[in-house]
Amino acid sequence: MLARLLTFPNVVVTGHQAFFTQEALQTIAETTLRNVRDIEETGRSENEVTSRLLKGKS
Repeated sequence: MLARLLTFPNVVVTGHQAFFTQEALQTIAETTLRNVRDIEETGRSENEVTSRLLKGKS
């Protein structure tokens, strides 16, 4: 879809900047710290990405 959009002369693609709000940065920091804590304590994280997940298996 993106490749097709880029063929039009009236389409401009820009970076998404919504992550740069105070609330978003706070949430990113909290999630990162929670992930580190969870991995230290249990060896797992609810946000962990594994090859099994990437292959579409549960």
